[in-house]
Amino acid sequence: MPFADRIEQALTAALLPLNRKDAPPRLSAAIPYAVFPGGARIRPTILLAVAAACGDDRPEISTAAAAALELIHCASLVHDDLPAFDDADLRRGKPTLHRAFSEPLAVLAGDSLIVLAFEVLAKAGTRAPDRALALTGALARHTGAPFGICAGQGWESETKIDLIAYHRAKTAALFVAATRMGAVAAGQDADPWAELGDRIGAAFQVADDLKDALLTPDQTGKPVGQDAAHLRPNAVQAMGVEGAMAHMKDILGGAIASIPSCPGEAMLANLVTAYARKMTVLPESAAR
Repeated sequence: MPFADRIEQALTAALLPLNRKDAPPRLSAAIPYAVFPGGARIRPTILLAVAAACGDDRPEISTAAAAALELIHCASLVHDDLPAFDDADLRRGKPTLHRAFSEPLAVLAGDSLIVLAFEVLAKAGTRAPDRALALTGALARHTGAPFGICAGQGWESETKIDLIAYHRAKTAALFVAATRMGAVAAGQDADPWAELGDRIGAAFQVADDLKDALLTPDQTGKPVGQDAAHLRPNAVQAMGVEGAMAHMKDILGGAIASIPSCPGEAMLANLVTAYARKMTVLPESAAR
């Protein structure tokens, strides 16, 4: 089954309990609003690709891991958009969750998605306890503090920002989780896969900085100019547009070179190359 189908089916199954008659209706509607329709599902796709490259001998485990990772990512978007942080009006081309359902329901929906992610892993753990336990630890590490996306958001409240630590936590953390969890789900050592995730995450952050500076809300499906509006450090500010593009290409070249030796190495290299092409090509209007 294609990666995209596995991800969507697993996410749909994870949210099925919300259909119960005794569940609060508005919260039950807000949670799937944050998940569907999804974006590119890049992180769970990378996780499944790494698992496939390593043999993917327990696809039910890797699929659960992919769904859990995407649920955490969706939760982070809901929380990032809140008035306390970015106060955004648009996400994935539609009103942000707090605009559509209210701020209290957005907070609860984000919290519920985080809890649901770990419930998905717990259910998978009945089939492969050792792998599920390791996956739970990896996802928790890259979600919370001091190394995860919560820490990344936390850096924005500091008077002095460590730019490397900020970007590594805010953006790279879930990409590192993707590559490490993909290996773990297939019964392999996670450590050799950390560099690949870190490099993909770093490149994705630079790409996001470029889009924020150069594109329109119609092109991105979300507000732009946020780095400047919130005085956030970013690659375009530090290096200029051409410098940021060159830096991103260097990072991606290193990402491909960092792929550990494995049966599906060529397939994975092709996937990373395809993502690299998408990230390094901006619309003609922006390029001008």
